Amino acid sequence: MVMSDIDSIKLFRNSAPYINAHRGKTFVLMFGGEAIEDGNFANIISDIALLNSLGVRLVLVHGARPQIDQRIALRGVEKRFCNDIRITDKQTLESVKDAAGSVRSQIEALLTMGLANSPMHGAQIRVCSGNLVVAMPMGVRDGIDYEHTGLVRRIDVNGINDHLQDGSIVLLSPMGYSPTGEVFNLSHEDVATQAAIALSADKLVIFTEQEGIVDQQNKLRRNIDSAQLTDMLNEPLQHSQHAILTGIHHALEAGIPRCHCVSYKTDGALLQELFTRDGAGSLVSKRHYEQLRQAKIEDVGGILQLINPLEEKGILVKRSRELLESEIEQFTLIERDGMVVACAALYPYRDERIGELACVATHSDYRGKNRGERILEAIRERALQQGLDSIFVLTTVTAHWFQEQGFVLANVETLPESKKRLYNYQRNSKVFKLDLR
Repeated sequence: MVMSDIDSIKLFRNSAPYINAHRGKTFVLMFGGEAIEDGNFANIISDIALLNSLGVRLVLVHGARPQIDQRIALRGVEKRFCNDIRITDKQTLESVKDAAGSVRSQIEALLTMGLANSPMHGAQIRVCSGNLVVAMPMGVRDGIDYEHTGLVRRIDVNGINDHLQDGSIVLLSPMGYSPTGEVFNLSHEDVATQAAIALSADKLVIFTEQEGIVDQQNKLRRNIDSAQLTDMLNEPLQHSQHAILTGIHHALEAGIPRCHCVSYKTDGALLQELFTRDGAGSLVSKRHYEQLRQAKIEDVGGILQLINPLEEKGILVKRSRELLESEIEQFTLIERDGMVVACAALYPYRDERIGELACVATHSDYRGKNRGERILEAIRERALQQGLDSIFVLTTVTAHWFQEQGFVLANVETLPESKKRLYNYQRNSKVFKLDLR
């Protein structure tokens, strides 16, 4: 077996928890007309088919802005915008209906493919669409009549759930229909957000041109919490990005647990985002993807998995499950999507007003991202809260790292008396001390 086969098997095994977690969940996937015209869109369709085969309930929301612009140009109709919102008169509405209908048909055709030796072979996907979005006019704003440009009034939740229950993929277009029989041109961001909220979706996934959400320095933001998202919304943004971030903000406030942004240009970005721990784009959630918190008894297994490799190498002193269970309240950890990726413990010697920093460990895949520094800072705060003046650590391998964090070399005689009696001279660990005040 060659290495690539081993890597594939490992990847498949590692994706198993996500396959189980996603089965039966409802995802709303949003992509604009630009994504549909991209050469990678056929691969996205194949990945969507795979999600469907794994039991994910899928609602797809497509846009059609470039396709609408093309048809408006062919008809010789003037494009009219106000506040970056299209004014849809009767002539423009015909282009909207033509473009949206054409795009919908194109997506349905791609989802119907089942050629042998292709990812879609044997999929037999049913796609359902229709008058599932009830709309209302945007009306007159600041003296501007937006005519047939509308807003989502209501999502037909029962109708969509009926289709999803039958195993179908639901496809929503950027058009809505009013009880008076009118047709309205809608923002696909509005349709996707309102559909996710109405369906109480488990995820809202948005395809963008970039890798995900980028900041003012054009740097990809992998993990964003709601507070950071609010800060970004207060910064100058392009209209398209502002619409996406606003939709995500509304979705989070309405209780959608997680929203994702991935690139429609990158092959496999959707699968990597949903089935690997590190993802491929940006994850936005109410709270940070990584949690720094005090350990609980349920974390014992995760801590053991983290420290066992270091114990086997002799870097850490071996701890039994029973010992760890009895000392779990001393531990602080960083959890990443249910996995313990870093930990440390603080054992106070209150009479001497000193504490021992012990069992400092970071998973090999997650080093170099200041997680050790975050853990140490939490330990320092905890030690100060307990009235300690200093902390010490015994180490055989990582002396330089502790020195970089401000620890200074000390000798065994400076240890608390009870710790001094237990010092293992055969192990010959170095003693480092850090004053807290």
